[in-house]
Amino acid sequence: MTESSPSLGATDAPAASPVPAAAQTDGHATRRPVTPVSAEDQQPVFTGEAPAGKTFWANLNSPFTLGLLITLGGLAALALGLAFWNLSTIIIYIVFALFAALGLDPVVRWFGRHKVSRPWAIVIVYSAFALVLAAVLLLVVPALVGQLTAFFQDLPTTVDDFQQSDFYAWLATTFGAQVGAITDQVEQFLTNPANIAAIGGGVLNFAVNVGTTISGLIIVLVLSLYFLAGLPAMKVAFIRFAPARNRAKAGVLTEQITDSIGGYLMGMVILAFCNSVVAFLLHAFLGLPFPALMAVLAFCITLIPLIGSVLYWITATVIALFTGWVPALIFAVIYLVYMQLEAYVLTPRVMNRTISVPGALVVIGAMVGGTLLGLLGALVAIPVTASILLIIKQVFIPRQDAKL
Repeated sequence: MTESSPSLGATDAPAASPVPAAAQTDGHATRRPVTPVSAEDQQPVFTGEAPAGKTFWANLNSPFTLGLLITLGGLAALALGLAFWNLSTIIIYIVFALFAALGLDPVVRWFGRHKVSRPWAIVIVYSAFALVLAAVLLLVVPALVGQLTAFFQDLPTTVDDFQQSDFYAWLATTFGAQVGAITDQVEQFLTNPANIAAIGGGVLNFAVNVGTTISGLIIVLVLSLYFLAGLPAMKVAFIRFAPARNRAKAGVLTEQITDSIGGYLMGMVILAFCNSVVAFLLHAFLGLPFPALMAVLAFCITLIPLIGSVLYWITATVIALFTGWVPALIFAVIYLVYMQLEAYVLTPRVMNRTISVPGALVVIGAMVGGTLLGLLGALVAIPVTASILLIIKQVFIPRQDAKL
């Protein structure tokens, strides 16, 4: 019986996988079979543990540790929020001082362009500011106190004169006897010392508020002096936070932002001062009461962006009606003409270095800033909005345009 040679297709053994070259040495070497790997063996087996490449927050193998860390993080965030709330007054002082330094920096640099060193320029600026503040206090505060005293003393006479005016007769004819009742209630409320004390929070509380305000102003002045002296070093330190390849662009962007904020704040102060001068002259020449008081009120109100001049125009016109409708009408017309002159002539010339901001964003920024920080927030809302827009235009949008 002849032995038949095995054929390739008759074998029941599975086809051997290729043997690595290391195993195929010579005839004397033992061949080691390689176990084939099926598709099922290559699938990952789920064990309930997070992969090594995942972050800790994806690993739920230690729920106690994870919950403890989340709780500690929440408590730390709450503690930081409470600390920020308790330090809000100091933070407002710091922000106010920083913006005051940025507002005075253009004047200091103007002296620097005229061969005056920065320390001497700062001394000149603060000395001039101190002289102006002393002159304003000596001229305005005594007149302001006297006019406030005269206002409350002459209030009954003023109300009687108002009730005999033609404007009151028109109001009484149009709205009936309710006008007289409202006028009497207002007079009784303002002439009652208890109500005035309640409005001011009491004499002691008023004195505390005055002391707090004075100390706050001193702190702001001292901080602004330090900020103004160290502003170049602060800019350099801030730029060094950026990567070395981006420091040139960061420096240009920082200069643009500080220049826009400084120019805007200085322009707002100049425009508010012009409003106060116009208000004082109009009240003095028209014989309206309390010219010094109304000038200070005009300076404070017109610092509010967008609506400051309109608010003062309405307030001063209503107060002028107590004197008579003719001087009130003359004041309203002349001040309205000045508002147009300010909007189309003074503002473009004073604000020529500031960054333009869309009107909708100006209104939104002013409302948000005024809600959060009051007058200070409304004052700094527009330059902050302009700075954010500048960062978006020069940093974020170019990065988005570079992406394909």
